[in-house]
Amino acid sequence: MVRLRRILGGVAAALTVAAMGAVVQTSPAAAADGPQRVVGGTRATQGEFPFMVRLSMGCGGALYSPTIVLTAAHCVNGTGTNTSITATLGVVDLNSSSRITRRSNYVYRAPGYNGNGKDWALIRLSSPVTGLATLPIATTSAYDTGTFTIAGWGAAREGGAQQRYLLKATVPFVSDATCNSSSMYNGEIIPTDEICAGYTQGGVDTCQGDSGGPMFRRDANNAWIQVGIVSWGDGCARPNKPGVYSQVSYFSSAIQSAASSLGG
Repeated sequence: MVRLRRILGGVAAALTVAAMGAVVQTSPAAAADGPQRVVGGTRATQGEFPFMVRLSMGCGGALYSPTIVLTAAHCVNGTGTNTSITATLGVVDLNSSSRITRRSNYVYRAPGYNGNGKDWALIRLSSPVTGLATLPIATTSAYDTGTFTIAGWGAAREGGAQQRYLLKATVPFVSDATCNSSSMYNGEIIPTDEICAGYTQGGVDTCQGDSGGPMFRRDANNAWIQVGIVSWGDGCARPNKPGVYSQVSYFSSAIQSAASSLGG
């Protein structure tokens, strides 16, 4: 089975949503007066998830520190100097005049990434972002169960257009054994690297363009903590095909070490 990465058109498909006031295409569903649907989700409110980042190649991310964005490895081309990425932050509406933008100056992709697991990367920004909350990562597996929040500007339906407004939804944890069963992914899940979340009946999920965005939940202090990175799935919101996410707790030491090396 092909592992369908949740990025619209691959790394080369730049949306250029950000810095220069480009208008973001909105699907018919998002243009209607009713609730905005990200495959079963609703529109986020301004300031609800201040750590959310939109990246100009058509991916999402989370503000790990004032100068570093955590995203998916499949969203970037490799490790090294990179000034081509624009990050948009601080808004729900990507066309808002109050949006914050930063260019990248360096990308760090997980060592050994080959398209199968290890799907995380860091993007260093050209200058710090102040006034926005960052999203801490889970360093143990204690929070790798329960109900998670997902959010992004990706498609509101399989094959749909990218969204102008940030959409959110909640999804339940799916065990590795269940996710790897013959009725779901039939052994395709890497138990150490990946975590699944979604509904057996489908209907709620991340989708193309949400890649690299965070899956998060409340910790013991009722603060947001990141447990996953949107990685891949078979279509969007299909029955018995939950979303597959990089398991942040497994990579936490490597992420922290890499971020430290980048000055974050």
